[in-house]
Amino acid sequence: MDIDLSPKLPKKIYGGDGGSYHAWNPEDLPMLKQGNIGAGKLALEKNGLALPRYSDSHKLAYVLQGNGVAGIVLPEKEEKVIAIKTGDSIALPFGVVSWWYNQEDTELVVLFLGTTDIAHKRGEFTDFFLTGANGIFTGFSTEFVSRAWNVDDNAVKALVGNQKAKGIVKVDTGFKMPEPKAEHRNGMALNCIEAPLDVDIKGGGKVVVLNTKNLPLIGEVGFGGDLVSILGHAMCSPGFSCDSARQVTYIVRGSGRAQIVGPDGKRVLETTVKAGNLFIVPRFCVVSKIADDSGLEWFSIVTTPNPIFTHMAGRTSVWKALSPEVLQASFNVTPEVEQQFRSKRMAEEIFFPPN
Repeated sequence: MDIDLSPKLPKKIYGGDGGSYHAWNPEDLPMLKQGNIGAGKLALEKNGLALPRYSDSHKLAYVLQGNGVAGIVLPEKEEKVIAIKTGDSIALPFGVVSWWYNQEDTELVVLFLGTTDIAHKRGEFTDFFLTGANGIFTGFSTEFVSRAWNVDDNAVKALVGNQKAKGIVKVDTGFKMPEPKAEHRNGMALNCIEAPLDVDIKGGGKVVVLNTKNLPLIGEVGFGGDLVSILGHAMCSPGFSCDSARQVTYIVRGSGRAQIVGPDGKRVLETTVKAGNLFIVPRFCVVSKIADDSGLEWFSIVTTPNPIFTHMAGRTSVWKALSPEVLQASFNVTPEVEQQFRSKRMAEEIFFPPN
């Protein structure tokens, strides 16, 4: 495998006083284009508003930091205004309109991961803004806009021309934005930090899986996700997606080491990963990670709505299901060595605490 799999940081695309938007470039991370995957990160300062836009891609949003408000307009044209906070995940199907606002001093940072198989460009998200200097109506003549909105020419000039910023603005202090409604969160957002754990290994790590059961809109975006955290020096068992999905991983915090092995049994990546890195595990590859002192946490999407993983070590690994004779013959070892191998890792699964 000759494609560069090394982790990368995003580059700033646009921004101003209200905040900035960053994205990973397929030229820097070729797996984005090959895997039809997009990745971006929105950072809003206090009173920063990410203007209403719709995208050409299915996305999963994950709030990395801060508290704020998000507005989501679904295809049935109902706006859901929800309070968002660190750990929230929101599924954004193709074509929904969204806006994002930060009313607090702490920067609001939102990660976007998704697929670009129906996008304008492979490996990139393209957002289409409803307002602003690059809003879609800036390209129409005054006559067309006037007819479409049924307003006079002066109103058209104000509505289309007054907002000079692109993508992100800073609203005046005291400007009243819509209040979020608690009931709007139902089925729209799931907080991965507060959700019931799917895996909890003492001294090892924890997992919360996003799927169609706990976040129904996952079914519309077509891929699932998870939030994984492992403690200092703990290991994540070597594993792979048995439904040939790609795994797109963003390191939320901490640092560690990662290795990826390809279908031919050769190591295709050995690297250090740290907070802010994005890397992609290709289909049919096996990946494993070991945390440094401070532990390691990552958020991933897997390009199937209900992913299934096979792990190669631990109590639930495929090895434990094979008969002793098959293992002896396969490894070409004595029964004593096979028995020693089989007797290990009987208490742990998926995550292994430090020795």
